[in-house]
Formats: sequence, C-alpha cells, structure tokens
Amino acid sequence: MAAWMTLNGTPPLVIAHRGASGDRPEHTLAAYDLAIALGADYVEPDLVPTRDGVLVARHENNLIDTTDVGDRPEFSDRYTTKQIDGQTCSGWFTEDFTLAELKTLRVRERLPFRDQSFNDQFQIPTWEEILILVRQAEQTTGRTIGIYPETKHPSYFQSMGLPIEAPLLQGLTQYGYGHPHDRICIQSFETQNLQDLRSLTRLPLIQLIGQATERQADSDRPYAELLTPEGLAAIAQYAQGIGPDKRWIVPSHPTDAGQLLPPTDVVDRAHACGLWVHPYTFRNEPQFLHPAYATPGQEYHQFFRLGVDAVFSDVPREAIAARESLA
Repeated sequence: MAAWMTLNGTPPLVIAHRGASGDRPEHTLAAYDLAIALGADYVEPDLVPTRDGVLVARHENNLIDTTDVGDRPEFSDRYTTKQIDGQTCSGWFTEDFTLAELKTLRVRERLPFRDQSFNDQFQIPTWEEILILVRQAEQTTGRTIGIYPETKHPSYFQSMGLPIEAPLLQGLTQYGYGHPHDRICIQSFETQNLQDLRSLTRLPLIQLIGQATERQADSDRPYAELLTPEGLAAIAQYAQGIGPDKRWIVPSHPTDAGQLLPPTDVVDRAHACGLWVHPYTFRNEPQFLHPAYATPGQEYHQFFRLGVDAVFSDVPREAIAARESLA
C-alpha cells in the first residue's frame, strides 16, 4: 500500500489473541512465546483472580473447557453453578482455588478441531510470569513487545472482593510500565472499570464492543449505543481506542447466505474521534472464516485496507504475512 489508512498512518499492529492460540493451547506461556517468536506486536492475556487474589491468564474464570480439572477427583467438590454477567455457568472457577491449587492443573486445547498434542503439558500462567516472559524476550530479541491485558468480568469480581485493577497495575508498575507511550493497552468490555482505571494510570485504555445482540454487563446498554457519534465521543474521554467485534466493520449477510455486506463507516467515525480501531477475532479455520473469503489473507487485506489500527489474531503468522504482502 502506498499509504496505510490507520489513525497515525503507520502499519497496523498484530495482537496475538490469547497468544498464538491457533497453534498452542490458549493462555499458556508456550502460546505467548510462540507468538513473540512469530513476530507479533502484542501478546494478549485475559486476567482473572484466584481465591487468594493472584491474577492468572484464562479467557474465562470457568476452568471446565481449558484444563484437566474435571479429571481431578480431589477437586470434585468444587464443581458449582454460578451467575456471571447474567449467564448461568456450571464448572470449576478460578476464584474457588488458591494459586497453589491451580498450579497443579494442566492446560488443554479448548477447541476439538485444533491440535490436541500439547494437552496436559503446560500450567496456568500468572500475570507476573507473563510480564517476566515479555521482558526476557525483549532482552533476547531486541524488540519492544507489547502486552494487551483484558480485565475479565471486573464488576463481578469487584462484587466478590477480588478487584482486578489494583493487582493489574501493581504488576505493570513493578516491571517498569507506566508511561502513556509504553506498548501496553488495557481492555475491557465494561465501561466503569475503564473509567476507574483512567484515574489511576496514564496507560492506553481500549473499550471493547461486543456483538450487536449483546449488552454491557455493568450498564445493560446495547453495544450499539457505544458506536453512535455520542457514544464514540464519550469513549474518547477515557480511552484511546475501541476493540469492536469485526462484524461492526464488515457485516455479514443477515440470511447468512455466504455474503458480506458493504463495510460500515465505523473505522472512519472512530478515527474522527481520535480513537484507534482494533477489531477481533481473526481465525483461520472454516468454522470461523466467513465463506465470502477464499483465504484468511483476503479477510486481513480487506480490514487493513479499511484502515484498522490493529487486529486480534489467533494465528499471528497469517496476519503478519498479510500485512507484509500489502506493505
């Protein structure tokens, strides 16, 4: 491309979604390490607390689909049902385990159609272990490697007396992060905790925006309200960017007939408010790739040409190759 259409005119960034989660079990040090080796600009850990208040990386606090906890008879009595953000969930939950107990578990690939050969090899990593991995990788590679943590279910954990914000920021401060130009983005689907974080840190914040059928857990607002001119202007008061579901940018055909509708103007409107646009999630498998695209590269190319500032990708090597082919 003669010129990138991103907010700052720089090439779009590649965020390794849960690490290189298309090739290794998600949220493991192995997945983050592979993402770094492949050249990802950021690694993305989702953070949830243990019973003793230590942040660990899991996409959900429910361990049922990503660990061997169901095969551990010593934890059978921890199985329970909870209401989390309006959803009924049954399983084993991080907030019911100490860190020492969680460290006895082993991680498994969540999706049955992905490689299962790495099952039961890795532990659940802590926030601090991820920070150490990134700092060591920076020394080894000479690159600046970004970290893109998400606060999962912050109002739920706040109500339990296990707030995420303080240990998140404590870890960042301990490992030398704090300047607004540090390659850190803190993301959340909720608004209140981002506004609270704005008063505590100068680091960039990202407002995640769920699907059109979903509502915010903390406000019960439809996500569509966040993408109105008034909503984007309000976000710009406390955040540096938005992370929308990619179908807000390129909608699919309402009858799911294998067609895509013309792109919306979400990217342009967000840029007009000075906001970065980091859509999610880009994946390779036919179960995820819209049939309108013959290859994953075609999807990346469309979004890069529309001016997105970054993409969340399960397969960072694919996103990087697509970016290089346009550059």
